[in-house]
Amino acid sequence: MQNTINAPASANTALRHLRDLPGPRPWPLAGNLPQLRALRIHQDVEAWSKRYGPLFKITFGRTPLLVVADHQLVNAVLRDRPDGFRRPSISAIISEEMGGRPGVFLAEGAAWRDQRRMVMAALAPHAVKAYFPSLVTVALRLQQRWQQAARDGSSIDLAEDLKRYSVDIIAGLAFGSTVNTIDGGEDVIQRHMDVVLPAVAQRSIALFPYWRYLKLPRDRALDRHLLALNHAIDELIAAARARLTADPARRERPSNLLEAMICAADEGGSGVTDAAVAGNVTTMLLAGEDTTSNTLAWMLYLLQRNPAAMQKARDEVLRVAPDPRGFTIEQMDALDYLDACAQEAMRLKPVAPFIPLEALRDSVVGDVQVPKGGLVWCVMRNDSVSDTHVPNAAAFDPERWLVRGDGAIDKHVSMPFGAGVRTCPGRYLALLEIKIAAAMLLSSFSIQSIDTLDGAEPEELMAFTMSPIGLRMRL
Repeated sequence: MQNTINAPASANTALRHLRDLPGPRPWPLAGNLPQLRALRIHQDVEAWSKRYGPLFKITFGRTPLLVVADHQLVNAVLRDRPDGFRRPSISAIISEEMGGRPGVFLAEGAAWRDQRRMVMAALAPHAVKAYFPSLVTVALRLQQRWQQAARDGSSIDLAEDLKRYSVDIIAGLAFGSTVNTIDGGEDVIQRHMDVVLPAVAQRSIALFPYWRYLKLPRDRALDRHLLALNHAIDELIAAARARLTADPARRERPSNLLEAMICAADEGGSGVTDAAVAGNVTTMLLAGEDTTSNTLAWMLYLLQRNPAAMQKARDEVLRVAPDPRGFTIEQMDALDYLDACAQEAMRLKPVAPFIPLEALRDSVVGDVQVPKGGLVWCVMRNDSVSDTHVPNAAAFDPERWLVRGDGAIDKHVSMPFGAGVRTCPGRYLALLEIKIAAAMLLSSFSIQSIDTLDGAEPEELMAFTMSPIGLRMRL
């Protein structure tokens, strides 16, 4: 059966094939890969979207991809998961050959549904709220670090400090372990993931899998990181199981997400194994670090560049949540303008600016036939920064997210957490982390500057997520 997504209005409209579409001229054998910069691949495809329109073709080697840059079609494709589309099987193959264990991010079919229930329960708002005091404790630790920097007049590596903040939160929330990287400690798992995750992304689009035949020094180093990462995760799971065995009452009220996942996995008929729990430990670390810390860094940079918005955000924080030591979950939920600032930052600087997918059945996207196994590249930042869909789209204007009724922004024009049933399950936690850190900063400090060393706009670096390069902050 052929699946149709947003079919043409007329049944008589002729369908196009990938070979019929416009697109950049490919090189022999290599396709368009030589024309793409690995660390700026999102920008290159976005530029082609402006030239070739909402539906066009690119090729990786000899493999054609349909690029979809229309937000309505992107939304429809994302909502057709998990039955019509999946993440590209090459990503799962690369992960598996590297010794990875699939979590909810890469799992598909029945395995995804089983893991989804477990992860959704662990990340539900009521479950996250139970850990709220721990989140505030980490924010107060960051406050002390920044107070010292302010007294010393020293420059703060914004992305690095926010990464430490996110790592410390997820370590406590997910695993019940105190990892104080803010005060100079080290998170061993994260150190290995900083090597492993970019390697997965790079190998997924490689023209030739040379590492299967010849290992370079960097590949042998990667293997060592992979072994150490899996060993560290296995130790976390073993320690959690030991705690549950020593104190069976913990099963009724798990003290962290890892314990909750193990308890869910141990329920009869759960369909979840320890390997799946291990995979979701890795997924939690990914979701708990790069996405949140990069969004925070972009948001603070954009606020600093827009003084009126910065003042409104500060006024709201001082009115609603003036004292970080007294932060409550109700205060965070009431920071509507700060939430709008996060939404606006994610519209302009999405940390996942594209989502590649693979068709699980013959499909039609718009008026283009996509065969089973065909690849689709969803551009997440095209219509969201177009004046056609967002008035004065280049401007940082959080107010647009507070308008209701006529004039309200189309919420599907920007989909930073995805769409449909595979929407990111950590959405509530991520936004809560963002608001806690931003509220602590705005209530406690006067920001002197957030900028790059040369004053230029920070470059966008695409590794596993899109991060700003070179942002320094003075308080």
